[in-house]
This record gives sequence, structure tokens and C-alpha cells, in this order.
Amino acid sequence: MIDRTALADFLRTRREALQPEDVGLSRGPRRRTRGLRREEVAALSHMSTDYYARLERERGPQPSEQMLAAIALGLHLSRAERDHLFRLAGHVPTEHGPAGDHVSPGMLRILDRLEDTPAEIVTELGETLRQTRLGAALTGDASVRTGPARSLGYRWFTDPRTRALYDPADHAFLGRLYAAGLREIVGRRGPDSRAAALADDLLAVSPEFQELWSAHEVGLRPAETKRFVHPSVGPLDLHCQVLTDPGSSHSLLVYTAVPGSESAERLGLLAVVGELAG
Repeated sequence: MIDRTALADFLRTRREALQPEDVGLSRGPRRRTRGLRREEVAALSHMSTDYYARLERERGPQPSEQMLAAIALGLHLSRAERDHLFRLAGHVPTEHGPAGDHVSPGMLRILDRLEDTPAEIVTELGETLRQTRLGAALTGDASVRTGPARSLGYRWFTDPRTRALYDPADHAFLGRLYAAGLREIVGRRGPDSRAAALADDLLAVSPEFQELWSAHEVGLRPAETKRFVHPSVGPLDLHCQVLTDPGSSHSLLVYTAVPGSESAERLGLLAVVGELAG
């Protein structure tokens, strides 16, 4: 059963322990709140302020596992704290492993300091767990994606809008890259893994994926420079630096342009244009 009092106390304590600078926010000269404000945690957790506030006031419905996972990310909880949050809310903590969605606080702290740079944290299946504002402007708002479509590889074979973001000259290789990468993950994780389920989903809907899958190709690696074709600012040649968390299968992708280049100028324009639809 949900322990509303303990849940509210835990949320309030963790919120007050976080400072704006810890999550990439500006403190402001007149700030008096101890720690973060409720609306700031709600925004970081991609939920309404009213929903989050009711939890701290011991009200509202029992939060779902999905909502708890979002709050855990918003509050930068450790794995142990995340598990504790689940138990207080009346849920059995999800198993830890390479396929988990919980991002380490350390990697979140790095991402929070990249607000003026396109960056995202992704799983081994290409699911964006967290992104900067410019990251969302570059590749779309990941928070609106659900189900298999959370995976970039799945969207590549099922959503023409995804392909439209990349240089057509790279399409053939990228299709091979995503199929080969998924085959490697299935081999590593096994036939009962989420990777295997994603492959089955793609085999059911994409003849192109079926053909590439049947080639049994592995060992392809992405180019360091990714060539985007953004609908608002045009072509972007961006260097992709990857930082992998040794404690999980998550990777932090950071996109930068050569200083003084046209891509750098367009990246600056992208910061003004705003988010791309998911």
C-alpha cells in the first residue's frame, strides 16, 4: 500500500536538498525557497505542478511506475533512492540492468551543464531518456514519444519524418547501421530481451528492415560527424562526442559544430528558433 505521509516527506526532503545550480537552473537574486520549487521539479519531471504538489500534500491518486520513474529523474535520485520511492508509492522496484531507464545522478549533472549545447542521454536501443532544450530543438521532443517509437532505430524504419532530419546521402548506411546495431544487442541480451522484442516489432512492419536483418551484418560504427537537414535552419554538420556511463548502457551524446562554420551559425539560429515537434 502507498504510504502517503512518508512519500510526501521523502519528496519534500529530496526537493529541498537540490539547489537550482544542481539541475542547470538559475538561482536568481531574490530567491528565498530552500532547494527547488515544486514547479521546477514538476517541469524537470515532465508533469503538471498540480500533480506533483498533490503528492507532497498527501493527496491525489497512486502514482504509476512511469510517473515515479519521471520523478526519480527530475529529483536526480540514486538507484537506492529510486527503489525507496517506488516502495513508498506501493510499487515493487523495477529490476536493475542494462535495459533500465534510470539515469545516474552523475550523468544528469553533466547534462544539466550543457544547456547551450544539443545533447541527450540515450539507452542502447536509442531511446532518449533526457535531453537539453537544444537537443529537443535538433531532434524533437523525446518526452512525447511512447512505445517502440521511443527508439530511434524503430522510428528510422517506420516514420519518414525521422529520415527527413538526415542527409539523404547517408540514409542507406544509417539503415544498415541501425539493423546491425540491433542485431548485436539482441545477441548480447538474448531472445527474451527488449531488444529482441523491438526486432520482432520491426520485422512485422518494415520490409526494408526484414531485408537488412536477413543480411546478419554486425560491426558497423557511426561516423563522428552527423549530417542533419533541419527543417528550420537547414543543413548541419555536427560532431558527435559520446560519453558512456560504465555503470549502465546509457550514453551521453553531445553535438558540436566547428567554430566559425556555417553549421555553427545555424546552430546559434536553432537556439532562437526553438523546439522541433516530437
